[in-house]
Amino acid sequence: MKIATYNVNSINARLPVVLRWLGETQPDVVCLQELKAIQENFPAEALLDAGYHAIWHGQKSWNGVAILSRYGQPEETCRALPGDPEDSHSRYIEAKINEIIIGCLYLPNGNPAPGPKFDYKLRWLDRLIAHGQTLLSQKAPVILTGDFNVIPTEMDVYKPERWTDDALFRPETREAFRRLMAQGWTDAIRSVHPDETIYTFWDYFRNAFGRNAGLRIDHFLLSPSVKPSLKSAGVDRYVRGWEKTSDHAPVWIELS
Repeated sequence: MKIATYNVNSINARLPVVLRWLGETQPDVVCLQELKAIQENFPAEALLDAGYHAIWHGQKSWNGVAILSRYGQPEETCRALPGDPEDSHSRYIEAKINEIIIGCLYLPNGNPAPGPKFDYKLRWLDRLIAHGQTLLSQKAPVILTGDFNVIPTEMDVYKPERWTDDALFRPETREAFRRLMAQGWTDAIRSVHPDETIYTFWDYFRNAFGRNAGLRIDHFLLSPSVKPSLKSAGVDRYVRGWEKTSDHAPVWIELS
């Protein structure tokens, strides 16, 4: 079973890229973030033609998350991260596929920090930690994946000294991520590639991709019952070099 996550940076603007990548790599399940499309503008028909059933939570101009499956219609279990009924951002969707609970998330960026956006990011992380504990307590196999907008360690960013004040790398952000991981989650990429320089995002500016001046902010977190099934994990880095592509690259895992 191959599962992928991809921040597409506008599903309709990048649809040719997404369909090409799906056709070439054939993941079984795909989590998408930053759809930048209202609910009725999601290209469900084009994705179904490509072999993928979908559930999605759209939002005008920003945010938006979706889960695609080649196994038939995903069984939706959650459409918003619990803990704040006033939060109108479409940043979380969750489904059961092949008995695995898959949470697709687009965590807030949080910049500029400090400030209201950073406060919202930290509150969102607290809610994710609480929901993560709830999921683990159910003893079911769970995967949390998506764009976390968190750089976990210095080895996950090009020239970390330049990011010390950024919301993605501030001590409060990394500490919250450590609290989440301490629940018992496994970082799939680091589990398979503990010492490699691996990035998932490269800015459009200053030839960042050409210089490999990137960040690792798209993650797969596996519950204890999923970890033994992990066979391989990686980043489809080459997709970032395609024309009119996202500033993120797809990340994937394979489970036995």
